[in-house]
Amino acid sequence: MYAGEIASLDGHVDDGGIVDVRSLRGQWLGRGFINRKSTLTVRLLTTRPEDIGREFFQKRLAEAIAYRKRIVNGTSAYRVVYGEGDQLPGLIVDRYGDIAVLQTLALGMDIRKHILVDLINELVHPSAVYERNDPGVRRLEGLASQTGWLSGEAPTEIEVQEGRASFLTDIARGQKTGFFLDQRENRLAIGRLVKEADVFDAFCYTGGFAVHAALGGAKHVTAVDISEEAINLATGNAQRNGVADRCTFMVANAFDELRRQVSTGTRYDVVILDPPAFAKTKDSLPRAVAGYKEINLRALKLLRPGGILVSCSCSYHMQEALLIEVVASAASDTHRTVRLMERRGQAQDHPIHPAMPETRYLTCLIAQVA
Repeated sequence: MYAGEIASLDGHVDDGGIVDVRSLRGQWLGRGFINRKSTLTVRLLTTRPEDIGREFFQKRLAEAIAYRKRIVNGTSAYRVVYGEGDQLPGLIVDRYGDIAVLQTLALGMDIRKHILVDLINELVHPSAVYERNDPGVRRLEGLASQTGWLSGEAPTEIEVQEGRASFLTDIARGQKTGFFLDQRENRLAIGRLVKEADVFDAFCYTGGFAVHAALGGAKHVTAVDISEEAINLATGNAQRNGVADRCTFMVANAFDELRRQVSTGTRYDVVILDPPAFAKTKDSLPRAVAGYKEINLRALKLLRPGGILVSCSCSYHMQEALLIEVVASAASDTHRTVRLMERRGQAQDHPIHPAMPETRYLTCLIAQVA
Protein backbone atom coordinates (compact mmCIF):
# COMPACT_ATOMS: atom_id res chain seq x y z
CA MET A 1 0.00 0.00 0.00
CA TYR A 2 1.47 3.32 -1.09
CA ALA A 3 1.45 6.40 1.12
CA GLY A 4 -1.15 8.09 -1.06
CA GLU A 5 -3.59 5.22 -0.54
CA ILE A 6 -3.65 5.65 3.25
CA ALA A 7 -6.37 7.93 4.61
CA SER A 8 -5.25 7.89 8.25
CA LEU A 9 -3.00 6.15 10.77
CA ASP A 10 -4.66 5.36 14.08
CA GLY A 11 -2.59 4.53 17.16
CA HIS A 12 1.19 4.20 17.18
CA VAL A 13 3.66 1.54 16.11
CA ASP A 14 7.34 1.90 15.31
CA ASP A 15 8.44 1.62 11.69
CA GLY A 16 8.95 -2.03 10.85
CA GLY A 17 6.12 -3.01 13.18
CA ILE A 18 2.86 -4.78 12.35
CA VAL A 19 -0.32 -2.88 11.50
CA ASP A 20 -3.87 -3.87 10.62
CA VAL A 21 -5.31 -2.45 7.42
CA ARG A 22 -8.98 -1.48 7.18
CA SER A 23 -11.13 0.00 4.47
CA LEU A 24 -12.73 3.43 4.87
CA ARG A 25 -15.85 1.62 6.05
CA GLY A 26 -13.88 -0.18 8.73
CA GLN A 27 -13.72 -3.59 7.05
CA TRP A 28 -10.59 -5.51 8.08
CA LEU A 29 -8.42 -6.17 4.98
CA GLY A 30 -5.16 -7.58 6.22
CA ARG A 31 -2.02 -7.22 8.28
CA GLY A 32 1.51 -6.18 7.34
CA PHE A 33 4.69 -4.17 7.95
CA ILE A 34 4.65 -0.38 8.11
CA ASN A 35 7.49 1.96 7.18
CA ARG A 36 6.64 5.65 7.09
CA LYS A 37 10.03 6.43 5.47
CA SER A 38 9.04 4.46 2.37
CA THR A 39 6.60 5.47 -0.35
CA LEU A 40 5.54 1.83 -0.25
CA THR A 41 4.34 2.36 3.30
CA VAL A 42 2.62 -0.94 4.11
CA ARG A 43 3.53 -4.38 2.77
CA LEU A 44 0.72 -6.86 3.37
CA LEU A 45 1.76 -10.20 4.83
CA THR A 46 -1.61 -11.83 5.28
CA THR A 47 -5.33 -11.35 4.69
CA ARG A 48 -6.12 -13.60 7.65
CA PRO A 49 -6.23 -12.58 11.33
CA GLU A 50 -3.06 -14.48 12.27
CA ASP A 51 -0.14 -13.52 14.51
CA ILE A 52 3.01 -12.36 12.71
CA GLY A 53 5.75 -14.09 14.69
CA ARG A 54 8.30 -16.85 14.40
CA GLU A 55 5.68 -19.53 13.63
CA PHE A 56 4.27 -17.40 10.81
CA PHE A 57 7.66 -17.07 9.12
CA GLN A 58 8.47 -20.72 9.74
CA LYS A 59 5.27 -21.76 7.96
CA ARG A 60 5.82 -19.44 4.99
CA LEU A 61 9.46 -20.51 4.60
CA ALA A 62 8.49 -24.19 4.81
CA GLU A 63 5.89 -23.65 2.07
CA ALA A 64 8.48 -21.93 -0.15
CA ILE A 65 10.97 -24.77 0.37
CA ALA A 66 8.34 -27.43 -0.37
CA TYR A 67 7.49 -25.67 -3.63
CA ARG A 68 11.14 -25.71 -4.74
CA LYS A 69 11.44 -29.40 -3.95
CA ARG A 70 8.58 -29.92 -6.35
CA ILE A 71 9.84 -27.88 -9.31
CA VAL A 72 13.63 -27.51 -9.07
CA ASN A 73 15.87 -30.24 -10.45
CA GLY A 74 19.21 -30.58 -12.19
CA THR A 75 20.80 -27.60 -10.50
CA SER A 76 22.59 -26.74 -7.26
CA ALA A 77 21.74 -23.02 -7.48
CA TYR A 78 18.20 -21.69 -7.25
CA ARG A 79 15.91 -19.17 -5.55
CA VAL A 80 14.41 -20.46 -2.31
CA VAL A 81 12.30 -17.38 -1.49
CA TYR A 82 11.10 -14.80 -4.00
CA GLY A 83 9.52 -11.97 -2.02
CA GLU A 84 5.87 -11.38 -2.81
CA GLY A 85 5.82 -14.47 -5.03
CA ASP A 86 6.18 -16.48 -1.80
CA GLN A 87 4.06 -14.11 0.32
CA LEU A 88 7.19 -12.84 2.06
CA PRO A 89 7.54 -9.27 0.75
CA GLY A 90 11.05 -7.84 0.87
CA LEU A 91 12.77 -11.20 1.42
CA ILE A 92 15.06 -12.99 -1.03
CA VAL A 93 16.85 -16.26 -0.23
CA ASP A 94 19.03 -17.96 -2.82
CA ARG A 95 20.91 -21.22 -2.55
CA TYR A 96 24.34 -21.83 -4.08
CA GLY A 97 25.37 -25.37 -3.24
CA ASP A 98 25.32 -25.55 0.54
CA ILE A 99 25.52 -21.75 0.97
CA ALA A 100 22.41 -19.59 1.47
CA VAL A 101 22.40 -15.92 0.42
CA LEU A 102 19.95 -13.58 2.14
CA GLN A 103 18.53 -10.21 1.11
CA THR A 104 16.17 -8.26 3.35
CA LEU A 105 14.93 -5.42 1.13
CA ALA A 106 12.20 -4.07 3.42
CA LEU A 107 12.58 -2.67 6.93
CA GLY A 108 10.04 -5.13 8.35
CA MET A 109 12.15 -8.05 7.15
CA ASP A 110 15.47 -6.45 8.04
CA ILE A 111 14.65 -5.99 11.73
CA ARG A 112 13.64 -9.67 11.87
CA LYS A 113 16.82 -10.85 10.21
CA HIS A 114 17.98 -12.85 13.24
CA ILE A 115 14.73 -14.85 13.22
CA LEU A 116 15.01 -15.45 9.48
CA VAL A 117 18.61 -16.65 9.71
CA ASP A 118 17.69 -19.06 12.51
CA LEU A 119 14.82 -20.43 10.43
CA ILE A 120 16.95 -20.74 7.28
CA ASN A 121 19.50 -22.75 9.25
CA GLU A 122 16.71 -24.89 10.68
CA LEU A 123 14.84 -25.54 7.43
CA VAL A 124 17.44 -25.25 4.64
CA HIS A 125 20.47 -26.59 6.57
CA PRO A 126 23.16 -24.54 4.79
CA SER A 127 26.76 -24.65 5.95
CA ALA A 128 26.75 -20.82 6.02
CA VAL A 129 24.46 -17.83 5.38
CA TYR A 130 25.77 -14.75 3.56
CA GLU A 131 24.09 -11.34 3.67
CA ARG A 132 24.01 -9.60 0.29
CA ASN A 133 22.20 -6.45 1.31
CA ASP A 134 23.74 -3.99 -1.14
CA PRO A 135 20.88 -3.30 -3.65
CA GLY A 136 20.06 0.39 -4.00
CA VAL A 137 16.38 -0.30 -3.25
CA ARG A 138 17.27 -0.58 0.43
CA ARG A 139 17.90 3.17 0.52
CA LEU A 140 14.22 3.73 -0.24
CA GLU A 141 13.49 1.89 3.02
CA GLY A 142 16.03 3.95 4.99
CA LEU A 143 18.38 0.95 5.19
CA ALA A 144 22.16 0.98 4.85
CA SER A 145 24.18 -1.31 2.60
CA GLN A 146 25.45 -4.40 4.42
CA THR A 147 27.29 -7.54 3.29
CA GLY A 148 29.02 -10.37 5.11
CA TRP A 149 28.53 -13.69 6.86
CA LEU A 150 25.52 -13.98 9.15
CA SER A 151 26.08 -17.62 10.05
CA GLY A 152 29.16 -19.75 9.44
CA GLU A 153 31.84 -18.77 6.93
CA ALA A 154 33.13 -20.14 3.63
CA PRO A 155 34.81 -19.00 0.39
CA THR A 156 32.53 -16.62 -1.54
CA GLU A 157 33.47 -18.19 -4.88
CA ILE A 158 31.29 -21.26 -5.34
CA GLU A 159 31.06 -23.75 -8.19
CA VAL A 160 27.47 -24.63 -9.03
CA GLN A 161 25.88 -27.13 -11.39
CA GLU A 162 23.20 -26.21 -13.94
CA GLY A 163 22.18 -29.11 -16.13
CA ARG A 164 25.33 -30.27 -17.93
CA ALA A 165 27.17 -27.06 -17.10
CA SER A 166 29.13 -25.91 -14.09
CA PHE A 167 29.79 -22.26 -13.27
CA LEU A 168 31.99 -20.43 -10.81
CA THR A 169 29.92 -17.79 -9.05
CA ASP A 170 30.94 -15.10 -6.58
CA ILE A 171 28.20 -14.40 -4.05
CA ALA A 172 30.07 -11.37 -2.69
CA ARG A 173 30.77 -9.56 -5.96
CA GLY A 174 28.55 -11.05 -8.66
CA GLN A 175 25.38 -9.50 -10.04
CA LYS A 176 22.25 -9.87 -7.90
CA THR A 177 23.26 -12.53 -5.34
CA GLY A 178 26.03 -13.93 -7.53
CA PHE A 179 24.38 -15.30 -10.68
CA PHE A 180 21.33 -14.70 -12.88
CA LEU A 181 19.30 -17.60 -11.50
CA ASP A 182 16.15 -16.35 -13.22
CA GLN A 183 17.53 -17.20 -16.68
CA ARG A 184 18.38 -20.83 -15.84
CA GLU A 185 15.51 -22.47 -17.74
CA ASN A 186 16.06 -20.17 -20.73
CA ARG A 187 19.75 -21.05 -20.87
CA LEU A 188 18.85 -24.74 -20.87
CA ALA A 189 16.26 -24.16 -23.62
CA ILE A 190 18.79 -22.39 -25.86
CA GLY A 191 21.19 -25.30 -25.48
CA ARG A 192 18.69 -27.45 -27.37
CA LEU A 193 18.50 -25.13 -30.42
CA VAL A 194 22.11 -24.49 -31.40
CA LYS A 195 23.57 -27.72 -32.76
CA GLU A 196 26.23 -26.93 -35.42
CA ALA A 197 25.33 -23.21 -35.18
CA ASP A 198 27.53 -20.12 -35.24
CA VAL A 199 26.35 -18.13 -32.20
CA PHE A 200 26.77 -14.49 -31.19
CA ASP A 201 26.05 -13.72 -27.53
CA ALA A 202 25.78 -10.02 -26.65
CA PHE A 203 25.88 -8.92 -23.00
CA CYS A 204 27.25 -12.37 -22.10
CA TYR A 205 28.18 -11.57 -18.47
CA THR A 206 29.95 -14.68 -17.09
CA GLY A 207 29.07 -16.91 -20.03
CA GLY A 208 25.85 -18.63 -18.96
CA PHE A 209 24.19 -18.67 -22.39
CA ALA A 210 27.52 -19.08 -24.21
CA VAL A 211 28.59 -22.16 -22.26
CA HIS A 212 25.19 -23.82 -22.62
CA ALA A 213 25.25 -23.08 -26.35
CA ALA A 214 28.68 -24.69 -26.70
CA LEU A 215 27.60 -27.69 -24.64
CA GLY A 216 24.53 -27.94 -26.85
CA GLY A 217 26.73 -28.50 -29.89
CA ALA A 218 27.27 -25.00 -31.29
CA LYS A 219 30.06 -24.87 -33.85
CA HIS A 220 31.41 -21.66 -32.34
CA VAL A 221 30.25 -19.00 -29.89
CA THR A 222 31.41 -15.37 -30.04
CA ALA A 223 30.48 -13.52 -26.84
CA VAL A 224 30.99 -9.95 -25.65
CA ASP A 225 30.55 -8.01 -22.44
CA ILE A 226 31.72 -4.58 -21.36
CA SER A 227 33.09 -5.92 -18.06
CA GLU A 228 36.62 -7.32 -18.16
CA GLU A 229 35.99 -9.09 -14.87
CA ALA A 230 32.89 -10.80 -16.30
CA ILE A 231 34.79 -11.85 -19.43
CA ASN A 232 37.57 -13.35 -17.30
CA LEU A 233 34.97 -15.39 -15.41
CA ALA A 234 33.27 -16.39 -18.65
CA THR A 235 36.58 -17.59 -20.08
CA GLY A 236 37.16 -19.62 -16.92
CA ASN A 237 33.67 -21.11 -17.12
CA ALA A 238 34.24 -22.17 -20.74
CA GLN A 239 37.49 -23.86 -19.69
CA ARG A 240 35.75 -25.50 -16.72
CA ASN A 241 33.21 -27.05 -19.09
CA GLY A 242 35.71 -28.13 -21.74
CA VAL A 243 34.37 -25.83 -24.47
CA ALA A 244 37.01 -23.08 -24.50
CA ASP A 245 38.17 -24.14 -27.98
CA ARG A 246 34.73 -23.23 -29.38
CA CYS A 247 34.23 -19.97 -27.48
CA THR A 248 35.71 -16.53 -28.11
CA PHE A 249 35.11 -13.93 -25.39
CA MET A 250 35.76 -10.23 -25.96
CA VAL A 251 35.63 -7.13 -23.76
CA ALA A 252 33.54 -4.70 -25.77
CA ASN A 253 30.52 -2.43 -25.69
CA ALA A 254 27.78 -4.68 -27.09
CA PHE A 255 26.12 -1.82 -29.02
CA ASP A 256 29.41 -0.97 -30.73
CA GLU A 257 30.29 -4.59 -31.40
CA LEU A 258 26.88 -5.33 -32.92
CA ARG A 259 27.36 -2.39 -35.30
CA ARG A 260 30.92 -3.48 -36.13
CA GLN A 261 29.89 -7.06 -36.83
CA VAL A 262 27.12 -5.88 -39.17
CA SER A 263 29.55 -3.61 -41.02
CA THR A 264 31.98 -6.47 -41.66
CA GLY A 265 29.27 -8.66 -43.19
CA THR A 266 29.59 -11.35 -40.51
CA ARG A 267 26.62 -13.68 -40.22
CA TYR A 268 25.40 -16.03 -37.50
CA ASP A 269 22.84 -18.77 -37.07
CA VAL A 270 21.84 -17.66 -33.54
CA VAL A 271 22.06 -14.26 -31.86
CA ILE A 272 21.37 -13.93 -28.14
CA LEU A 273 20.49 -10.56 -26.58
CA ASP A 274 20.35 -10.50 -22.79
CA PRO A 275 21.02 -6.87 -21.85
CA PRO A 276 20.84 -5.32 -18.38
CA ALA A 277 17.63 -3.52 -17.45
CA PHE A 278 17.30 -0.54 -19.78
CA ALA A 279 14.02 0.60 -18.21
CA LYS A 280 14.43 0.76 -14.45
CA THR A 281 11.66 3.33 -14.15
CA LYS A 282 8.55 4.17 -16.16
CA ASP A 283 10.04 7.53 -17.13
CA SER A 284 13.03 5.81 -18.73
CA LEU A 285 10.87 3.57 -20.93
CA PRO A 286 10.96 5.64 -24.17
CA ARG A 287 14.76 5.70 -24.17
CA ALA A 288 14.83 2.01 -23.25
CA VAL A 289 12.55 1.12 -26.16
CA ALA A 290 14.98 2.87 -28.50
CA GLY A 291 17.84 0.82 -27.03
CA TYR A 292 15.98 -2.47 -27.41
CA LYS A 293 15.00 -1.50 -30.95
CA GLU A 294 18.61 -0.82 -31.90
CA ILE A 295 20.08 -4.06 -30.59
CA ASN A 296 17.29 -6.16 -32.09
CA LEU A 297 17.66 -4.41 -35.44
CA ARG A 298 21.42 -5.11 -35.47
CA ALA A 299 20.85 -8.71 -34.39
CA LEU A 300 18.40 -9.29 -37.25
CA LYS A 301 20.96 -7.96 -39.71
CA LEU A 302 23.49 -10.46 -38.37
CA LEU A 303 21.26 -13.51 -38.78
CA ARG A 304 21.31 -15.86 -41.74
CA PRO A 305 17.93 -16.89 -43.21
CA GLY A 306 16.40 -19.48 -40.91
CA GLY A 307 18.46 -18.18 -37.98
CA ILE A 308 17.22 -17.80 -34.43
CA LEU A 309 16.93 -14.59 -32.43
CA VAL A 310 16.84 -14.82 -28.64
CA SER A 311 15.73 -11.45 -27.27
CA CYS A 312 15.45 -10.86 -23.52
CA SER A 313 14.38 -8.04 -21.25
CA CYS A 314 14.66 -8.00 -17.47
CA SER A 315 12.76 -4.69 -17.16
CA TYR A 316 9.24 -4.95 -15.71
CA HIS A 317 8.26 -1.79 -17.60
CA MET A 318 9.35 -3.43 -20.87
CA GLN A 319 6.52 -5.94 -20.85
CA GLU A 320 6.28 -8.89 -23.19
CA ALA A 321 3.79 -7.31 -25.59
CA LEU A 322 6.00 -4.23 -25.96
CA LEU A 323 9.13 -6.31 -26.59
CA ILE A 324 7.25 -8.28 -29.26
CA GLU A 325 6.24 -4.96 -30.83
CA VAL A 326 9.88 -3.81 -30.79
CA VAL A 327 11.09 -7.02 -32.46
CA ALA A 328 8.33 -6.74 -35.09
CA SER A 329 9.27 -3.13 -35.79
CA ALA A 330 12.95 -4.03 -36.12
CA ALA A 331 12.01 -6.87 -38.48
CA SER A 332 9.98 -4.49 -40.63
CA ASP A 333 12.86 -2.01 -40.82
CA THR A 334 15.30 -4.74 -41.87
CA HIS A 335 12.85 -6.40 -44.30
CA ARG A 336 13.01 -9.65 -42.36
CA THR A 337 10.16 -11.92 -41.36
CA VAL A 338 10.08 -13.36 -37.86
CA ARG A 339 7.91 -16.01 -36.29
CA LEU A 340 7.79 -16.57 -32.56
CA MET A 341 8.82 -20.04 -31.47
CA GLU A 342 8.57 -19.48 -27.73
CA ARG A 343 7.58 -16.76 -25.28
CA ARG A 344 9.38 -17.50 -22.04
CA GLY A 345 9.81 -15.79 -18.68
CA GLN A 346 11.75 -16.24 -15.46
CA ALA A 347 12.49 -19.67 -14.02
CA GLN A 348 9.75 -21.38 -11.99
CA ASP A 349 11.61 -20.73 -8.74
CA HIS A 350 10.62 -17.06 -9.29
CA PRO A 351 6.81 -17.55 -9.04
CA ILE A 352 4.53 -14.74 -10.13
CA HIS A 353 1.93 -13.18 -7.82
CA PRO A 354 -1.16 -12.64 -10.01
CA ALA A 355 -2.16 -9.50 -8.10
CA MET A 356 1.33 -7.99 -8.43
CA PRO A 357 2.40 -7.80 -12.08
CA GLU A 358 5.81 -6.47 -11.03
CA THR A 359 6.75 -10.01 -9.98
CA ARG A 360 6.78 -10.95 -13.68
CA TYR A 361 9.71 -8.91 -14.94
CA LEU A 362 11.68 -11.21 -17.27
CA THR A 363 10.76 -11.85 -20.90
CA CYS A 364 12.67 -14.15 -23.24
CA LEU A 365 11.49 -14.32 -26.86
CA ILE A 366 12.79 -17.02 -29.20
CA ALA A 367 12.04 -16.33 -32.85
CA GLN A 368 13.04 -17.76 -36.21
CA VAL A 369 14.07 -15.22 -38.84
CA ALA A 370 13.50 -15.57 -42.56
